[in-house]
Amino acid sequence: MTRELILAFESSCDETSVAVIENGDTILSNIIATQINSHQRFGGVVPEVASRHHVEQITEVIDLALKEAGVGYADLTAVAVTYGPGLVGSLLIGVTAAKTVAFAHDLPLIPVNHMAGHIYAARFVQPLTYPLLALVVSGGHTELVVMTAPGTFEIIGDTRDDAAGEAYDKIGRVLGLPYPAGKEVDRMAHLGQDTFHFPRAMADSESLDFSFSGLKSAFINTVHHADQIGEALDRNDLAASFQAAVVDVLVHKTERALAAHPVSQLVVAGGVAANRGLREALAAALAARFPNVTLIVPPVRLTGDNAAMIGAAAHVELAHGHLADASLNAVPGLDFAHVN
Repeated sequence: MTRELILAFESSCDETSVAVIENGDTILSNIIATQINSHQRFGGVVPEVASRHHVEQITEVIDLALKEAGVGYADLTAVAVTYGPGLVGSLLIGVTAAKTVAFAHDLPLIPVNHMAGHIYAARFVQPLTYPLLALVVSGGHTELVVMTAPGTFEIIGDTRDDAAGEAYDKIGRVLGLPYPAGKEVDRMAHLGQDTFHFPRAMADSESLDFSFSGLKSAFINTVHHADQIGEALDRNDLAASFQAAVVDVLVHKTERALAAHPVSQLVVAGGVAANRGLREALAAALAARFPNVTLIVPPVRLTGDNAAMIGAAAHVELAHGHLADASLNAVPGLDFAHVN
């Protein structure tokens, strides 16, 4: 088997990451320079700050990725990069760096959709079989995606307003939790009970789309009303009630999708895939109703933004001959309709 080495770049938000991936499923290096400490004081990502950090870190991260993998530019097969969706300034840093490396070393350039990358992180767990269903849950996206073959994506459920991860961060601010709030809300939820019974938006709808703005508003209104009348609410119960509402909707919609689209694998992808409550609920649902469907969730270190997942997706794009030239630009609003 020919050894394929892809140098992959990911800079769509606040992580500067470069990885070297062998044959699409083996991580030789995956360097991630996080900016969380810089953005915590603002309660969220500041695009201008993120872009500046990418500029400061990208060269060092490239060097570290190559060194850890034990390879040089002459060993590489291709260069891959996230070109959307994401913050335009952040994306441009990665795209520019990848184009520069590809041009300087006469290497093919592979454009990768960030969301496809999240799904393909599952390749580091086990080979993917088709058709499969992916539940993509991140700060900006909540989607159900059917894949009938490598590189094909059909969105059957999408975000109507706030994505699940975005809702976690917003209610985290109300609870006074540091950004990003998802991990702490998950921890608190396991200590509390669902005593507030927040709404499960669109749970009974025929649509497989998601809406979490109403849940977010109900949570905020409950907390603000209690503050106004001087009532103390149990923070763990608040977290548990919020998470129960999110997880119930995600699991219910996923079960309906599985019933309508028979598959052998369910991939859970994106930053919220690290949520223990969601993992446990999906595992229980599959065991009860779909025992022949295998649940694949990447390791926690690969659920957030990272370049390894971009390298895994790039392997598929390269096999299809989907390459870019020097005109490649950042596309902040990119969706699955524009996956090659």
